[in-house]
Amino acid sequence: MTLPREPGKPVEPPAPNAVRAAGVIVAVQGVAALVVAVVLLVRGIAGADQRVVNGLGTAVWFIVVGGVVVAAGRALMTGKRWGRGLAVITQLLLLPVAWYLVRGSHQPAAGVPAGVLALVVLILLFTPAAVRWAAGRGQGGPASSANRAPDSR
Repeated sequence: MTLPREPGKPVEPPAPNAVRAAGVIVAVQGVAALVVAVVLLVRGIAGADQRVVNGLGTAVWFIVVGGVVVAAGRALMTGKRWGRGLAVITQLLLLPVAWYLVRGSHQPAAGVPAGVLALVVLILLFTPAAVRWAAGRGQGGPASSANRAPDSR
C-alpha cells in the first residue's frame, strides 16, 4: 500500500542499503555508550569512584552522547538525511579514541574493533550511492557550468 503524496512534491528516494547498514552500526555504538552510562551510574551510586561527581557527571555525558548517536543511527535506518552528519562526526571522533586505545592505553582488543567499525561506517556513508542520496532529491546529474541558471540543489 502506498501513501498518497502531496501534489508537486517529488518522491523521496529510499536510503541505499549502505546507509541503512551504517545506521545499524551507529545505533549499536549509541547503545554501547548507553550501557557504559548505566555502568558508570551504578559505580557512582555504589561509591566505587573516589569522586562521585566525576562518575555521575561522566554517566550523564554518556547518556546525552549515546542518545544522540542512537537517534542518528535510527535516522539513517529510516532514511532521514540529518542522521548522516551526526554519524560522520561521531566516527571522526572515534578514530583518535581508537588510536589512543591501541597505542596509548595498550588495549588493542578495544581499540582495533572501534577503529575498524568507525572506518566501515565512514566508507558506507561515502559510497557513491550514499553521497547521491545525501545530496538531495531530484538531482539528475552533475553540476554543469554550461547552465547559467542558479543552482536549485
